[in-house]
Amino acid sequence: MTPVIALVGRPNVGKSTLFNQMTRSRDALVADFPGLTRDRKYGEGTYEGQRFIAIDTGGLTGDEEGLDAEMARQSRQAVEEADIVLFLVDGRSGLTAGDELIADQLRRSGKQAHLVVNKTDGQDPDIAASDFYSLGFDSTFLIAASHNRGIRSMLELLLPSEEEREEEDRAERYPGIRIGVVGRPNVGKSTLVNRMLGEDRVVVYDMPGTTRDSVYVPYERQGEQYTLIDTAGVRRRKNVREVVEKFSIIKTLQAIDDAHVVILVIDARDGLVDQDLHLIGFVLDAGRSLVVAVNKWDGMDPEERTRVKEQVRRRLDFLDYADKHYISALHGSGVGVMYESVRACYESAMAKWPTNRLTAILQDAIAQHQPPMVHGRRIKLRYAHQGGSNPPVIVVHGNQVDSLPGSYKRYLENTFRKVLNVTGSPIRFEFKSSENPFATKVDRLTPRQKVKKDNDLKKGRKVKKTRQKSLKR
Repeated sequence: MTPVIALVGRPNVGKSTLFNQMTRSRDALVADFPGLTRDRKYGEGTYEGQRFIAIDTGGLTGDEEGLDAEMARQSRQAVEEADIVLFLVDGRSGLTAGDELIADQLRRSGKQAHLVVNKTDGQDPDIAASDFYSLGFDSTFLIAASHNRGIRSMLELLLPSEEEREEEDRAERYPGIRIGVVGRPNVGKSTLVNRMLGEDRVVVYDMPGTTRDSVYVPYERQGEQYTLIDTAGVRRRKNVREVVEKFSIIKTLQAIDDAHVVILVIDARDGLVDQDLHLIGFVLDAGRSLVVAVNKWDGMDPEERTRVKEQVRRRLDFLDYADKHYISALHGSGVGVMYESVRACYESAMAKWPTNRLTAILQDAIAQHQPPMVHGRRIKLRYAHQGGSNPPVIVVHGNQVDSLPGSYKRYLENTFRKVLNVTGSPIRFEFKSSENPFATKVDRLTPRQKVKKDNDLKKGRKVKKTRQKSLKR
């Protein structure tokens, strides 16, 4: 589905200018007086390969009559058609009674609405937006439409990423929470799948390699939809000789990518081996939530259990956020409790957090422990927003972010994980430098203009040196 974005707001707040920037056109008339746009105007735009439709509307005041009432009806119709509504306000004029009336109408519409503070150029954006936070919108964007500043960051947050589009396709094919069960051959994966399903749906035999292909089994439990994925066992590369087994490994990696939550099954009798750690690496690289199930726990004496638990604690110290369960898939002990962990992992992986909350967490983290100085300048982290789910992606914008040390990134990850109560799922951070409003202008210069600019700079340096010499005399 192509997202539809409607632009609404008072007259002369910059809706048509933003429409032209988003669609990279001049279809909407722009002039410095209110009421120029009368009817709805549609345009198509793209961002990072994602198509969208933008709707430019006439200005609203909240108490329209006559022709203005017809314009208001057109604007309300655009809101009904839209998937996303951008409510534009003027950062120079400040909050008005008309803005409050429009905000109230948008809240009643039940549409996904975002506040966009325009005309923030030439002033501190945070000060320009301060009046509008009282409107109570979850997300606020600060832009300067006439200078094309802040628009790309806004579209990045509003439009679904490629990963999110792939997730929508998977959700149609495999409903509910998708649980991938992975592990080495003959550790009890198929037995665990049958135990979780409550019936024998996959072949179980006491011989490695019984499962050759990934098996997707949709089912319902306590009113909740699930899809269990039983996978082939993954052995060490040097032991993989059959062509069929090589394809089974590829299928297992695809199943990990398809899953919301991965249950890694470990054989308690063998303990934690290197191949188990390699499989954990595959899961973490895919960004999937993880639950560790130590199987065949029945019949082990207390000393063996203590030894295995100590080994798991020591070697999986880096997975302190993932739940570990000690189970017997054959007898069913400890299996039912794993559903609580699976549910918690799914909720963490698919959680949606408003920009205001993520930015507040970032600012609190900075207040407790500031980023280091680089070349005599402090690294500045300005705001954060969510860039995706499964795994959760948090995008942090600031200056000199390329110089941010790994220790500070881990500090931010631990802080966000603790405050947001993220369980079982990794969190990925992306750090982006703030947009340079002059970068595009330099790129648009012709070769002749660039030569002239360089000559002017050299001439300016000569004049400055001459003045300095005359002052010394």
